[in-house]
Parts: sequence; structure tokens; C-alpha cells
Amino acid sequence: MNRRELREARRADASGSGPTLDERAPSRFPGATGAFALFGEVLLTGLLVAAGGIAVVTLPAALAAGIRHLRRYLDADASHARLFWQDYRRALPGGLVVGAVSVVLALLLALDIDLANSGALPGGAAIAVVGWAGLVVGAVALLAAAGAWTPESGWRGAVRGISATLAADPVGTAYLAATAVFVGVATWMLVPLILPALGCAALAVVAIPARRRTR
Repeated sequence: MNRRELREARRADASGSGPTLDERAPSRFPGATGAFALFGEVLLTGLLVAAGGIAVVTLPAALAAGIRHLRRYLDADASHARLFWQDYRRALPGGLVVGAVSVVLALLLALDIDLANSGALPGGAAIAVVGWAGLVVGAVALLAAAGAWTPESGWRGAVRGISATLAADPVGTAYLAATAVFVGVATWMLVPLILPALGCAALAVVAIPARRRTR
């Protein structure tokens, strides 16, 4: 094998598009060939999700498109930004309904927490805990639905499959809950941190099911 053939073989080995040079299982994420490149793609995904979700009610559609974008990148498929916007436009009609329901529920839970902390309600501490737990549960459900959305199944299929998906992987559900808390805390600490936090959330939604499949 000459040097040119060796370089091409190493490139195919690294990308997962060809035979491996060593006896080992193919990479789960052939597109993640470098930590710095992956970090940059996560930041780009967070920026795209934030741009698409700036109206808040459009956040579910932006998350679904961002997750699909990052999944394509990790699978070493075409992952141009224009494909994100194509997915975003397809996810937007049903995503607006999901976003509106999510916003209403979040506002009700936030009001519940505020009233509990004001001392106007008896058992305020317990009510506040229930309110915070409700926000986390809602965020986990939103991440799961966004990760399951496809142009073929739509939002109806994604939402219907939430309970089965979460029940099938309790540990993965706990990871999603930690991801939701991380996004909230990072944003509370410094608002611009929502950009990398959203990208990390999209990465978590892609990586958590892969972890379960390889067990």
C-alpha cells in the first residue's frame, strides 16, 4: 500500500465510511472525529436552536430541527445549516401547538411557585417543590418529544410516544432531567450561556439513546 492509499484508508477508517484498519467495532458516531470540531458543532447547534426558538413558542420546532441537525453531523451525513431550516419549517406548524401548550403550563407552574414562596398558601414549601418538579417533568417531556419528531411521524406521534420512551429507559430519563436542570441553571447564571446549553441539550438527546442501545 503506497502513501496515498494509506492516507485514503485512514480517512475512511476515521469517518466510518470504509473498512477499519484495526479489528474493532465501527464508531457509534463516525462524524465526531475531533473533540474541538464537535464542540464547535454543539455551539453552532445551540445558536441555531436559539435563533429558531426566539419566539419561545417556536422552541419545540427549533429543538427538533437542532437535534436532527446534530444527529446528522454525528452520523457523518450532510449537516448543512440549510437542512436545519428545512426541518424547522416542517416542524413549525405542529410545533407551535406544542410550544403554546408548554408556555401555558410553564406560566401556571411559575405562578404556583411564586404564590408558594409568597407565603399566601399553606404548605408553601411543598407546593413550590411540586411546581419545580412539574417544570422539570415538562422539560424532559419536551426534550423527548423533540428527539422523537420526524417529518414522517409528526408531533402527534412524537408526543404519543413520550411515556413509552421514558418508561423504557429510567436512567436515560434521569439524564434528560439533569440536562433540563443544567439548561435552566446555566441560563439563570448568565443568559448568553443558553446558547451552548441548548446545544448540549441537543447532544444529550442524541447520545442518551445511543448509550442505552450499546448496553
